[in-house]
Amino acid sequence: MTEKIISIDSVEPVEIYGVNDVKLNVIKKFFPKLKIIARGYSIKVLGEEAEIVRFEKKVTLLVDYYHKHGLLTDTVIERLLGQNGDNIIEAREEATGSDIILFGNSGLVIKGRTDNQRKMVSSIAKNDMLFAIGPAGTGKTYTAVALAVRALKNKEVRRIILTRPAVEAGENLGFLPGDLKEKLDPYMQPLYDALYDMIPPDKLDQYIESKIIQIAPLAFMRGRTLDNAFVILDEAQNTTESQMKMFLTRMGANAKFIITGDATQIDLPNKQPSGLLQAIRLLKKVEGIDFVELTNVDVIRHKLVKAIIDKYEINK
Repeated sequence: MTEKIISIDSVEPVEIYGVNDVKLNVIKKFFPKLKIIARGYSIKVLGEEAEIVRFEKKVTLLVDYYHKHGLLTDTVIERLLGQNGDNIIEAREEATGSDIILFGNSGLVIKGRTDNQRKMVSSIAKNDMLFAIGPAGTGKTYTAVALAVRALKNKEVRRIILTRPAVEAGENLGFLPGDLKEKLDPYMQPLYDALYDMIPPDKLDQYIESKIIQIAPLAFMRGRTLDNAFVILDEAQNTTESQMKMFLTRMGANAKFIITGDATQIDLPNKQPSGLLQAIRLLKKVEGIDFVELTNVDVIRHKLVKAIIDKYEINK
């Protein structure tokens, strides 16, 4: 008899097991020769090796289906575990043509909602580095974080690294009260806000504790090689030219970089030139690097945000 532990750590267990293991009991009916014990994010399976291999493939199918569609009913489980189950995901995707990036907490549907947000989704699939540039409220950071979370859930990368230049504190946080995390949190809060929409709080805390998800100011990137990672530099207009060069050269093997920024809101002191503007100028024609320019049309916050941006543009 063979024993194997199968991990489902990319999805909340209740989505696969169901409340009071209702879905798990449906699954067990298809594998009467196996002893199946589910505990948290792990499933222990005992039985013949060939049957365990078949079980693992079907569990992967269930998890993939949930990631792609955000719902796993008893009926869907029965269809997926049946003989023709392997073809269902592909057929469903062809039928829907969905722009969904992933499903967040409480069934929240996260997708590209404007043409330029959808360009971000398609661009990062083809390129390893993407610059998403546009005014406040265009969803560039939120879309970037969603793409990173999807990559992590699909095990395309091993970690997510989110960073911002802490310009307001001059990259010197020592004078602020509290421990390091308390000093940093005010500057990183927009990134936390996005993550809490997409990952259950207890799971997110686990990811942060184990450094699978890292949130840190740009100064902390110096000297690192960022491989097997999805890395986002937010508020990139507030990097100096040397900081931007430092960040871009941290890129390691199997890495995706998204750099977001708003060229109209540069807060650098002493009129220092922005590293974002220099990078746009220097890297425009480099193969593997793409640029998506979001505009006022992409604003998805309160309708007044678009009106405010329009007025400021007119007043330039």
